[in-house]
Amino acid sequence: MSDCSNDTSTLGTSKPATEEVKSSSEPYPGILYLKERRKKKNQESTMAQESPKNSAAEIPVTSNGEVDDSHEHGFNRDLKRSLPAGLGLSETQITSHGFDSTKEGVIEAGSFQGSQRTQTKSGPVILADETKNPAMEKLELVRKWSLNTYKCTRQIISEKLGRGSRTVDLELEAQIDILRDNKKKYENILKLAQTLSTQLFQMVHTQRQLGDAFADLSLKSLELHEEFGYNADTQKLLAKNGETLLGAINFFIASVNTLVNKTIEDTLMTVKQYESARIEYDAYRTDLEELNLGPRDANTLPKIEQSQHLFQAHKEKYDKMRNDVSIKLKFLEENKVKVLHNQLVLFHNAIAAYFAGNQKQLEQTLKQFHIKLKTPGVDAPSWLEEQ
Repeated sequence: MSDCSNDTSTLGTSKPATEEVKSSSEPYPGILYLKERRKKKNQESTMAQESPKNSAAEIPVTSNGEVDDSHEHGFNRDLKRSLPAGLGLSETQITSHGFDSTKEGVIEAGSFQGSQRTQTKSGPVILADETKNPAMEKLELVRKWSLNTYKCTRQIISEKLGRGSRTVDLELEAQIDILRDNKKKYENILKLAQTLSTQLFQMVHTQRQLGDAFADLSLKSLELHEEFGYNADTQKLLAKNGETLLGAINFFIASVNTLVNKTIEDTLMTVKQYESARIEYDAYRTDLEELNLGPRDANTLPKIEQSQHLFQAHKEKYDKMRNDVSIKLKFLEENKVKVLHNQLVLFHNAIAAYFAGNQKQLEQTLKQFHIKLKTPGVDAPSWLEEQ
C-alpha cells in the first residue's frame, strides 16, 4: 500500500511538471497568428505568380486613388492584442511588404510613436486654361509674315518675267504717273529757286559791304565826296530792294517745299500702300486660281476655303486703298492749283518790281502776301532755317 501510495504521489507530483513543460513548449498565440498569416501570404503570392494580370485587381484602392492600408493596420492591431504582456515589450510595430517582396513579414519591437506613413491627400485635378505664350505668338506672326512675303515676292518676279497677270486701273495709274512726273519737275524748280536765293543773298551782302565802303570814302575824300556818296546811296538802295526780293523768294521756296516734300510725299506714301495691297491681292488671287484648277477632295477643300477667305480680305483692303488714293489725288490737285497760283503771282510781281526799280511796287507785293522782312543789316536766314 505504501509503495502504491508513493507511486501515486510520485505520479501526482510529476503531472504538474509535464503540464509546465507542455505549457512552456507551446508557442505564443501571436506567433501562431503570424505563422498562419505567413502561410496565407505564401498562398496568395503563389496565386499572384500564376495569374499576374489579376494581381493588380486584388489591391484595394480608395476613392482618391491610394492603396487601402486598412487590412494592414487591422493586422497590426490584432497582433498587438494577441501578444502577451509578459514579453516586456512596450509596443510592437509590424511592417509588411507587397506580394513581390522577398520578406513577407517583419516584426520590429521598440517604442512605437504612431503611424510613420504620411498619406498624401489628393483632390480633383483642375485643368487651367493654357496662357498664351508671347514667344509662340511672335513665332506665329513671323510665320505669317514669311508666307505673305514669299507669295508677294513670287508675284513680283512673275510679273517682271511676264508670266503672271496683274490688276491694273488705267485711270488711276495714269494719275499716279502724272503726279510722279510733276513731283520731279517741282523738285527741279525748288532746287533752282534755292540756288537763286543763295546767289541773291551773296549779291545783297556784297552790295551792302560796297555801300559801306563808298560811304566811308565819301567822308575821308573831300574831292570825291559827292561821287562816293551817290554810289553809296545806290548800293544801299539795291541792297534794301534785294532783301525785299530775297524775302519773297524765300517765301516762294518754303511754300513749294511744303507742297513737294509734305503734301505730295504723303500722297505718294498712300500710293505705295496701294501698290503693296495690289500685289498682295494679285498674289492671293493667283494662289486661289491655282487651287481651283487642282482636284477637289477632302484635303484640298479646307485649303480652298482658307484661300478664299484670305483672298476676300485682301480684295477688301485693295478696294479701300484704291478709294483712298483717288480721294487724295483729287484733294492734292485742288490744293496744288491754289498754292502754286498764289506763289507764282508772288514770284512774278517781286522779280518784275525789283528789276524795274519800283520799290513801292515791291513793298506792296510783300504786303499783299503778308510777308515780313527781317531787320536791315541782319543776315537773311537760309531756306533751311526758315523751315
